[in-house]
Amino acid sequence: MTQETTTTMPRLNEPAPTFDAPTTHGRKTLEDYRGKWLVLFSHPADFTPVCTTEFMGFARRHTDFQAIGCELLGLSIDSHYSHVAWVRNIKEKFDVEIGFPIIADLSMAVAKAYGMIQPGASDTSAVRATFVIDPQGVLRAMLYYPMSNGRSIDEILRLVKAMQTSDANKVATPENWQPGDKVIVPPPGSVEEANARAVSGEYECVDWYFCKKSL
Repeated sequence: MTQETTTTMPRLNEPAPTFDAPTTHGRKTLEDYRGKWLVLFSHPADFTPVCTTEFMGFARRHTDFQAIGCELLGLSIDSHYSHVAWVRNIKEKFDVEIGFPIIADLSMAVAKAYGMIQPGASDTSAVRATFVIDPQGVLRAMLYYPMSNGRSIDEILRLVKAMQTSDANKVATPENWQPGDKVIVPPPGSVEEANARAVSGEYECVDWYFCKKSL
C-alpha cells in the first residue's frame, strides 16, 4: 500500500499557522513577529545552486524589507547544522552575509502546516513557497514557484509595499504598481457618488467604475 503525503493548505485572510521552531538565530515563533510584516519562504535544500542565488538575493535586500517594517524568515527540511554550514559557505564563497534566520524543519511540521510539501514535486523537500503575513498574524499572500526556477525578490518587496499602501489608504493597486504611481479607488456605491466623483477633479476616470488617483 502506498502511503500518501497529506498536504494542508493555509488560506488567505485567515490567521497564519503558528510555529515554534529552531533557527540559525535561536528558536522563533510566529508571535515573535507580531507587529511586523513577515515574509516566510521555503526552499528545497541547502547547498543547491538556485536556492543559493535566492538566499543571496534576499540577503542583499534585507535592509530594504526592514525599512518598511518587514522581516525575513527562511525554511528548508534540513538540519540546523546544515543551515549553519551553508550560511558560512555563502559568506566564504560569495561574500554575502545571510542576516535573517533559517528554520530547521526536519520534522516537516512547519512545511506541512503551510502547504510547502507538494507531493507532485517531492515528498521530502519543500517547494519554493513564499508567504506574506501581516502585523496581526494574518496570511495575506502566497506565491509558489517550481523547484527549477528562482523567485524575483524585487516582486516580493513590491508586493509587500503594495499591500501596505492598500491597507493604509483603502485602495487597490494596478498591474506592476510601484510606490509613487497612481492607485485604483473602489467603484462608487451610488449614482450620486459616481456623479460627484466625475466632477471633483480629484480622480482620473476612464469610466464610472474605473478611477485612479494620486496619494
